[in-house]
Amino acid sequence: MFELKKYHAPDFDAERFRNAPDAVFVPAEKDFVAPQAYHATSIFPEYFKINGEWKLAQDSRMDAVVVLRENGWLDVIEFRNIKKGDLVCIGRSEDGSEGIFVHTDGFEEKREDKQAFAFRQNRSRETSMSRDYDELYDLLNYEREHGNICWVLGPACAFDYDARRVFSGLIEKGYVSSLLAGNALATHDLEAAYLKTALGQDIYTQRSLPNGHYHHLDTINAVRRCGSIPDFIEKEKIGDGIIYSCVKKEVPFVLVGSIRDDGPLPEVYANVYQGQGAMRDCVRKATTIICMATTLHSIATGNMTPSFRVINGEVRQTYFYTVDISEFAVNKLSDRGSLTCKGIVTNVQDFVFNVGRGLGLSI
Repeated sequence: MFELKKYHAPDFDAERFRNAPDAVFVPAEKDFVAPQAYHATSIFPEYFKINGEWKLAQDSRMDAVVVLRENGWLDVIEFRNIKKGDLVCIGRSEDGSEGIFVHTDGFEEKREDKQAFAFRQNRSRETSMSRDYDELYDLLNYEREHGNICWVLGPACAFDYDARRVFSGLIEKGYVSSLLAGNALATHDLEAAYLKTALGQDIYTQRSLPNGHYHHLDTINAVRRCGSIPDFIEKEKIGDGIIYSCVKKEVPFVLVGSIRDDGPLPEVYANVYQGQGAMRDCVRKATTIICMATTLHSIATGNMTPSFRVINGEVRQTYFYTVDISEFAVNKLSDRGSLTCKGIVTNVQDFVFNVGRGLGLSI
């Protein structure tokens, strides 16, 4: 039986917290500009002392600022959303001495004694992943009933016949609450449903078809002619695939474009900041996030995902996985501050198949 880790709040009755000053909030002088010595948030729970009371910033994210609203709400916002006059928290100490406390060890975790010297301590292709898979199966079954599971997908997830089929099954069975991706994932998935190819190559036989290099462009053009992805699915009688299943099950998906995109599809956000906002709307609800084969989307999602969520007044852990064949891509998130991310080094097509099998899907 899966159980969430217990959260241990700081003991604010301790003398150092009782004697700490209130946090300082200074009005922003201009739109988009934080005051000098602003406090930048992390992935961890952060508390701010206001009128003698320690309050948790509940909807946090990395690399943002904390604004005190008139109703007392601590609003964690991106720099681009700062407005002149916003009361922005300042202070660079995180130990409570400036009324700011960053709580890095709030979740109970059994710690084995570490040896001074030991092999295979990092995540690599040699890491044993059996336990990781078993824990993930238990987690996903729990989250399907009690949480919100967000998946972040790169185009490689749509290039394989079985991976598309199994991931569609995950959507159908309720293991996908939202999906974040770029133009390529949706384009090649729809191409596979429409023309049975991905970048012109048959998704099962791997045979490259004559003029196959037109196929992804033909797909984008056909979708744009229909006006939207749902209209394209209906008009062209599309009946399989990742995006099809999202539309059928009303699972929200956010597609954010890049400078290299073809087309793009009508639903793709061309303004990356609007796209980032739409992604964060999904991330705000997520209690488990799994990123697969997309370094930039994974880092972007990691930067906006705190290590915790507040659900019905209770603080619980956010689970974050990154899956890639590249050790560099898997470990990059930790380098960028997503310290609680767990990496799995493997082919994402194999990963999806293993997850589907472990969850009992008919594969």
